[in-house]
Amino acid sequence: MSELRFLVIGCGSIGKRHIRNLLALGHTAVTAFDTAPDRRAEAEALGVATATDLDAHFRAASGDHTYAALVTTPTRLHVPVALRAAEAGHHLFIEKPVCDVGGPELARLEARVAERDLVSLVGCNLRFHPGLCTAKALLSERAIGRVASIRAEFGQYLPDWHPWEDYRKGYSARKDLGGGVVLDAIHELDYVRWLMGDVTEVAALAGHQSHIEIDTEDTASILMRFASGAFGEVHLDYVQRTYTRSCHIIGDEGTIAWDFGAKGDVRVFTAATKAWETRPGPAGWEANTMYVDELRHFVACLRREATPEQDVAEARRVLDVALAVKRSADERVFVSL
Repeated sequence: MSELRFLVIGCGSIGKRHIRNLLALGHTAVTAFDTAPDRRAEAEALGVATATDLDAHFRAASGDHTYAALVTTPTRLHVPVALRAAEAGHHLFIEKPVCDVGGPELARLEARVAERDLVSLVGCNLRFHPGLCTAKALLSERAIGRVASIRAEFGQYLPDWHPWEDYRKGYSARKDLGGGVVLDAIHELDYVRWLMGDVTEVAALAGHQSHIEIDTEDTASILMRFASGAFGEVHLDYVQRTYTRSCHIIGDEGTIAWDFGAKGDVRVFTAATKAWETRPGPAGWEANTMYVDELRHFVACLRREATPEQDVAEARRVLDVALAVKRSADERVFVSL
């Protein structure tokens, strides 16, 4: 493939992270777009060109398959923007979740990606966390026997996420932009499904439980059943004043424990040893490494050297779980998938 060119659409915190990481990986043909002049200026300060007219870019670059668009806009805009990029023949990296409602537009995007043989990757960076990769390998080895259940948790006080800006104006706080903790923290729904297999049934409680000034749910407690018969429990919130992200996987021969705060380490207890053993992560690992590895994977996919870890079709299946959670909470019913 000729030199890859990247268009980053949306220059908020995650868009700027991807710009920095693309440059660090040696990709200098990067253009950034944002409707806000101050964010375009921030992107220019990183050393990339900026575009002020997205339609003009797509007309000029139509059919140029060396282009990949990174869609890092608010969730509600993911599919409309990605469709425009796909129509121009751009490969796609879309931040999670793929969208907030599903429906015909998402089906159209899936069809365009398939028809035009485009690479698509939906960014769920926790799939590139060394601790969770170790957990997946241990499950493949049946290190803890038959798995009975998984328990996952994420929590962080929303106003602390981006202290430099008013959290009430961010997409996380706004239903009209696709916010709310169920979609925002879809990482947990994604990785438990990645580790455990397809989800067949969910039941959930979700709501606005705190003083935080948002019009979306800030807390969710989710039960699920997997195709294997195993159970899952997932807790998500915008309320905890300390960052929490962890999971426990319980089998009939042992337990796997992962905590984001332990860097890449994973702890394993087995009935055979009757003791905890630590599987250490890579030396010097830091959180940004996940995002770098995610982009390396995307580039390998663009060069047809790898298969996307989560393409648009796979991301839709994860979205189906999230939407089932929201429906269960709204209607107070079990939802089958």
